[in-house]
Amino acid sequence: MTERARAMDEAELRVLGIEALNSALGPAEALRFLALFHREATDYVGISRKLYEGQTVEEIFKRSREHWR
Repeated sequence: MTERARAMDEAELRVLGIEALNSALGPAEALRFLALFHREATDYVGISRKLYEGQTVEEIFKRSREHWR
């Protein structure tokens, strides 16, 4: 584990992990992957807010359109 990972709290680690999965797999497959391991209720709205914080809707949709091409 890196120094940076040890300094993160659990919420930060979750967000960073979800961002990495989202980047590597895309949103649908990342969510599918997470569902394989985690069957408890998850605050996806809260995670989404952190994940997309500081981004405009236009930026999010542009990246989404590029991903689906």
